[in-house]
Amino acid sequence: MCYSNDARPPDHGLNGEVAGFEDLVLTAADGNRFAARTARPAKPSGAGIVICPDVRGLHNFYKDLCCRFAEAGIDAVAIDYFGRTAGMGERTDAFEYRPHVAQTTNEGVARDVGAAVEQLRAAGASRVFTVGFCFGGARSWRQSAEQPGLDGVIGFYGRPEAVRDALDDMKAPVLMLVAGDDAASPRSDFEDMDRRLTDRGLPHRMVVYEGAPHSFFDRTATAWADACADSWRQILSFIADPTAETGAA
Repeated sequence: MCYSNDARPPDHGLNGEVAGFEDLVLTAADGNRFAARTARPAKPSGAGIVICPDVRGLHNFYKDLCCRFAEAGIDAVAIDYFGRTAGMGERTDAFEYRPHVAQTTNEGVARDVGAAVEQLRAAGASRVFTVGFCFGGARSWRQSAEQPGLDGVIGFYGRPEAVRDALDDMKAPVLMLVAGDDAASPRSDFEDMDRRLTDRGLPHRMVVYEGAPHSFFDRTATAWADACADSWRQILSFIADPTAETGAA
């Protein structure tokens, strides 16, 4: 599990106004209905982002994250993976997520992300990105290959092995935000992914936060406040220009 119910997304300090947020039900192209949370900025920038949660699905961390993006002028939709097997409901600490994670498929996630992309475009977003965490980090990266027309994909703590088969088909620029002390994947896996994307000539950035643990992007993780602040800088600069070069953290 990536984030507990006590975790909250860190601040970016922009303090923009949120026009509104709501829970809704989206329908994928294959008819799957699933829960989502959306947030709209008072002053839209034209950018939109689909949030791909960790293994617990749409819990409070990601609902709050929608509003943080809206404060930055970015329309946001956070999705729940488990409409196909668990139906709709609250994803609390009591949710038995493991059986449902095992039943997710890359194709199903891509269809659900596609429905969220359509929701953002209908709201006026002209540039659309994805961001994900842990399980969702790799699923976000995969959208570079599986989701036509994206402007970029962002992943925290994703497992490179989960995207290895999709690397040669990736088209949208990639941002990799890597916890330097993440036991889930060896550093060499990220370096190999970085190298393969470089060989393909696909615009991408890999930023490593040395010593940072898995799930460091959390307001309650005060020891990693600098890494959280830089993560926001990386995300927002990537959304502003996915092909620009930036220095490592």
